[in-house]
Amino acid sequence: MDREELLFVGICDLVGHLRGKAFPAVDWPNRLIKGVGYTHSNIMMSAFGPIYRSHFGTAGDLVILPDPSTRVDVAFEPGAGEHFCLGGLHTLDGAHWNCCPRDFLRRGLATLAEAGLHLMATFEQEFVYTGVEARAGRTYALDSLRQAGVFGEAVVAALRAAGVTPDSFLPEYGERQFEVTVAPTLGLRAADEAVIVREMVRAVAHRLGERAIFAPMIQPDGVGNGTHVHLSLRRLSGEPATYDAASVDRMTPEARHFVAGVLHHMPALCALTAPSVASYQRLTPNRWAPVRADLGTQDRGSAVRVCPVPATSPESVARQFNVEYRVADATASPYMVLGAIAHAGADGVRRGLRLPDNAGAALLPRSLDAALDALEADAQAPSWLGPDLLKAYVMLKRDEIAALEGRDAAAICARYVEVY
Repeated sequence: MDREELLFVGICDLVGHLRGKAFPAVDWPNRLIKGVGYTHSNIMMSAFGPIYRSHFGTAGDLVILPDPSTRVDVAFEPGAGEHFCLGGLHTLDGAHWNCCPRDFLRRGLATLAEAGLHLMATFEQEFVYTGVEARAGRTYALDSLRQAGVFGEAVVAALRAAGVTPDSFLPEYGERQFEVTVAPTLGLRAADEAVIVREMVRAVAHRLGERAIFAPMIQPDGVGNGTHVHLSLRRLSGEPATYDAASVDRMTPEARHFVAGVLHHMPALCALTAPSVASYQRLTPNRWAPVRADLGTQDRGSAVRVCPVPATSPESVARQFNVEYRVADATASPYMVLGAIAHAGADGVRRGLRLPDNAGAALLPRSLDAALDALEADAQAPSWLGPDLLKAYVMLKRDEIAALEGRDAAAICARYVEVY
């Protein structure tokens, strides 16, 4: 049987799914110019598939233009592999479409750059791998890695082949749960790599006849899958701008203002970074997950954690010093997560916001519905999205809530397990 290689180009959309179209790979040079066709209402595809509502209607055309720096070609065996590329949504005249998640991040990074800063980031991603037996007492255990067989090694090899630098692969706290981390990168590339990591993990699991499940909760009384984002700042010159050895909290004034902005807007950010009904089954007490908009030093229960750095040279510490945003999961598009953080942090820097007292830290929303209310009520966040994206996003997420109406907690978890 004759075969011809296809290349998929897509966007990681508002519900965190990679969607797009494939074309003959030999047409790559042409597609860099003309992209692939898309339409406005496709951004309203729900996490579960259907477009429940769309104020865009049936009219209008867009294109997904591939970014060649994101192209992935990974051969798992002769004649079979993963061939895809990430891109952004553009209007027919070539402009960025204002409802594109990648453009939301691009705009956030540009706003931060106006404040004199670049953002370095990396995403820690937790998931459940179905290819191992659920056995008691295997938390962080070598035996869990042993059970996984070639899975971990194949994931690491696939990441490196995809142009991502692997950092660690580990058995996590929950049953059959693993985590993969990669090296930090600058701005937009960090979100691109988060998408690539998810797809490589899924691709390896698929080729082993299994699944990698990124849903925030597998079952209501279980352990959650989080997506933790490590963040550090660089001045436009490239100099590290997060660490100050002389300060009590070891943060520079810029970093302090940045984190203050993130904490100030965190109830609104939840709608973009923890954007599913099941997300709020994870963000509850006694799950090693945040419940307040607080800052902690080496405290994994905090919403933002100041991370430890080995005491090496001052230059090395300054390069590695970072904070961790812990109110996110894989039902979110990495572009929306990092874009929300960039916009909020830039607002903190611009206004010189001060870190709040943890004793009065605001409670995080306890539901997606409450988080959407907080997003709409926030003084600045709606302007970051703009009226079109805000309307589309809130409509999409309100419909997601309605689609789960009447289901109990276990059925809600199961629904997200099906699609993430």
